[in-house]
Amino acid sequence: IASADMDLNQLEAFLTAQTKKQGGITSDQAAVIAKFWKNHRIKIHESLINQSRQDNVLKNMNWRVDLKSQSRHIDQINTPVAIVEMELGKSGQVSFLL
Repeated sequence: IASADMDLNQLEAFLTAQTKKQGGITSDQAAVIAKFWKNHRIKIHESLINQSRQDNVLKNMNWRVDLKSQSRHIDQINTPVAIVEMELGKSGQVSFLL
């Protein structure tokens, strides 16, 4: 339910299917799950997002594309090369440059 970030219609369909499954949940259990999800959906979703970030945030990013103007081999001249600098850090801590 949480990983799919189900809306109320999806939740109702899912729980209905679970009650019809052999060995599934009862309708009382489905009602409790639905009530819990309705009351805590936003908090659960935010918690999953925060856990997936691993506390790293992108502080700054610079990029450019360079072209080679000299090379031993003529076919390498004017070959584009992308250079990306990303500054990562944790909230409230000193950043570091990659």
